[in-house]
Amino acid sequence: MGRGGWAALNALVLLYALVPVAWIVSLSGKDPATVTDGSFWPTRWTWDNYRGIFADGEFTRGLANSIGIGLISTAIAIVIGTMAAYAVARLAFPGRAAVLGVSLLVSMFPQISLVTPLFQIERSLGLFDTWPGLILPYITFALPLTIFTLATFFREIPWDLEKAAKIDGATPFQAFRLVIAPLAMPGVVTTAILAFIVCWNDFLFAISLTSSSRARTAPATISFFTGASQFEDPTGSIAAAAVVITIPIVVFVLFFQRRIVSGLTSGAVKG
Repeated sequence: MGRGGWAALNALVLLYALVPVAWIVSLSGKDPATVTDGSFWPTRWTWDNYRGIFADGEFTRGLANSIGIGLISTAIAIVIGTMAAYAVARLAFPGRAAVLGVSLLVSMFPQISLVTPLFQIERSLGLFDTWPGLILPYITFALPLTIFTLATFFREIPWDLEKAAKIDGATPFQAFRLVIAPLAMPGVVTTAILAFIVCWNDFLFAISLTSSSRARTAPATISFFTGASQFEDPTGSIAAAAVVITIPIVVFVLFFQRRIVSGLTSGAVKG
C-alpha cells in the first residue's frame, strides 16, 4: 500500500473515531426542542445543558467522588503494584510465573459476575455506598495492569546499577528506593495515568455498589438524569455531562501520549 493509501486509511479511521465524539458535542449544544430535528450541528448553540447539569450539585458531587476515588485507588495500586512488579522482574522465588498468570486471570475475569457477590459482601461489612466500597474493587482490577506494565520497565533497567548500589553499602530496599524507583519513574507515571483512566471510566461497579450521591461517581450520576418533565428526554444533559467527564481523559492522553505509547511498547523488542 502506497503513502496515499495509508493516508486515506488513516483519514477513514480518524473519521470513524471522531464522528461519534462530534455527535455528542453537537447534542450537548442543542436545546431539548431541537434534539431530534435530524441536523448534525445545532442551528442555535445553547449552553443551557451545561448550566443545567451543575444546577443541583448532584453532578458536581459525582465529579468530586470520581476524582477522589480514582486518585486514592490509583495511588494504592501504584504503591502495591510497584513493589510486586519489582519482585516479579528482579527476584527469583517459587511461583513467580504464577503471580503473573494469576494477575492476568484477574484482569480477564468478567466484572459482571462479581457484582452480586461484592454487593452481598459489602452490605455485610458496611462498605456499601461508601468510598472504600468502590476503591477496593478498583484496586483489584488496576493492579494487574500496574504489575504487567511496571515489570516491563524494571526488566529494562540495567541490573548492574542495583549491584553497584549494594556494593556501596545500600540495603536491597535502599537500592530499590534510591536507584531503581527513580529510574522507573517514567513508567510509574505512565502506569498511574492508565490506572486512573480505568477507575475514572468505570460504570458497572459505580452503579451497582452505591445507592446515593455519597459515593456515586460521575458516570453513574449521569444515568439518573431526568428531563424537565416525564415526557422530556434528557439527551442534551447526558451529552453535556459526557463531554465534561471526557475532557480530563482527552487532556491526559494528549499530554502524555508519548509516555503511554513508550510504556506499552517497552520491552516488545529485545536485543
